Amino acid sequence: MGRGPGAVDPAGDADRLARAEITRIVEPGDPVMGRLIEEYGAAGALAQVRQGMLEPEFVRVEEETANAERRRLNLAQLVTGWAGRAAGCTGRAEDDLASGRLLIPGDPGWPSQLNDLGRLRPYGLWLDGEEDLRFACLRSVSIVGARAATAYGTHAAAELAAGLSDRSWSVISGGAYGIDGAAHRGALAGVAPTIVVLACGTDVSYPSAHADLFRAVRERGLVISESPPGVQPTRLRFLVRNRVIAALSRGTVIVQAALRSGALNTASHASALNRQLMAVPGPITTDVSAGCHTLIRQARATCVTSVPEIIELVGSIGDDLAPVLRGPSHPRDYLNEETKRVLDAVPSRTPAGPATIASAAALPLTTTLSCLGGLESAGYILQTPTGWRLKPPSPNPPN
Repeated sequence: MGRGPGAVDPAGDADRLARAEITRIVEPGDPVMGRLIEEYGAAGALAQVRQGMLEPEFVRVEEETANAERRRLNLAQLVTGWAGRAAGCTGRAEDDLASGRLLIPGDPGWPSQLNDLGRLRPYGLWLDGEEDLRFACLRSVSIVGARAATAYGTHAAAELAAGLSDRSWSVISGGAYGIDGAAHRGALAGVAPTIVVLACGTDVSYPSAHADLFRAVRERGLVISESPPGVQPTRLRFLVRNRVIAALSRGTVIVQAALRSGALNTASHASALNRQLMAVPGPITTDVSAGCHTLIRQARATCVTSVPEIIELVGSIGDDLAPVLRGPSHPRDYLNEETKRVLDAVPSRTPAGPATIASAAALPLTTTLSCLGGLESAGYILQTPTGWRLKPPSPNPPN
């Protein structure tokens, strides 16, 4: 379980306090701040921000890297913006930690798979709920998709989430309308926790119509965010939080997505992180499934249609194989090819002699006679005084 206010802090009070303040003054997923923390620690990075000046060697390396990658970088403008925010946040971090729960790298409950994000790793995660995030994510799948989902899409998302949860797989999503909300509701019908990753503070219900849903999730799972309490969502924060959704789970399922969709942004993060990427097919006449079909056609995502297929991809190799689907079998399927040819040559109404049947089957008379005897024994045909014919079907049994 995570620690509440006042608990013993193995990661260090200074580091936790600095990270809490950084979550308020720096936008999530900023690669410059990510490397600054790597180099100087959270407290050292924050001290430079408050001074409004970064170490010259750090600036030199960052500018050289940006030039090599042909990427625009204005460190002076970036630090000025951070320093301005920091000036207005004095004392806020203590208040945030007094009322909220911040999980940071080094804590026992920190999910190590988030470290795959490198510089883009969260500075910390604000949690609301009693579940252990690391444990909940050990067996987890992200389910995301369109906000403007169809009835087919929300039904599919809910069914897949419920099936995963029943098999003790946690479901992670973003809490939005459409596919996200359906996935969380489906997961709540099962036994495993579900995790909402917000683009705002965990105390902010966005969308407001999902307030009851978030309340239920807090009781059965976790609501998490990179933003501290009270922070409102922005378009950029929605896109940036998608990397966390992709990184936390073993794989991501896209249920419905148009060609321009935030869900495809999550899909890109999953691919970059070498996570399993899956897509649910939909009607070819529905624009909201066009993004899924493109992912499948380009071989970027694996087509999945059931919970066993998802678990086969994200589960243990060799232990979680999905059953091979087959159509219904018929006794005729087990006949050899010669016997099938003879059966096809036997008339259904007017009996025919062995020679006529052998000619129609293009088989020797001796082979035909052997097959006719076997077919009669198996109940496929009848021998009459004038030849062979198919056995009429049995009448339907009474209800």
